[in-house]
Amino acid sequence: MNIRPANPDDVAFLKKMLYEAARWNPDWPREPIEEVLADPILVRYHQGWGREGDGGVVAEVDGRPVGAAWYRLFTAEAPGYGFVDEKVPEVSIAVAPLHRRKGIGEAVLRSCMVQAREEGFQALSLSVAVHNRSRMMYQRAGFEKVAEEGESWTMVANL
Repeated sequence: MNIRPANPDDVAFLKKMLYEAARWNPDWPREPIEEVLADPILVRYHQGWGREGDGGVVAEVDGRPVGAAWYRLFTAEAPGYGFVDEKVPEVSIAVAPLHRRKGIGEAVLRSCMVQAREEGFQALSLSVAVHNRSRMMYQRAGFEKVAEEGESWTMVANL
């Protein structure tokens, strides 16, 4: 596995990963990707990706992307699900279904955290469903619950 910085050429793959993150529960219906990513809040996570404050990493196996963790700054007027404030980027993360449970998610998350720290960010946030087992991975990586709304936690890791 190779982990490299994400760049604007990765937008199509990041959108696929955003779809996987949004439809993480295998029991949920798999609506068309275009329909899911057209959700007004999810559009905020990918539209114009590569702007100031965007960053992340992509994991590749045999030269093909299989997972990613990326972050972006949001505003109070147009927040993401895990919004904390305008100086803390929110992380999105996903691994292609055939490559899950192999340590790729934790590897890209930790690499993404290092990159964000190197870019001068002091913390990262994310949103996770309480019943999503990935929550334990986030906790191992240093994320702590700072808010709970319905079935979701907002978590923050100081870098």
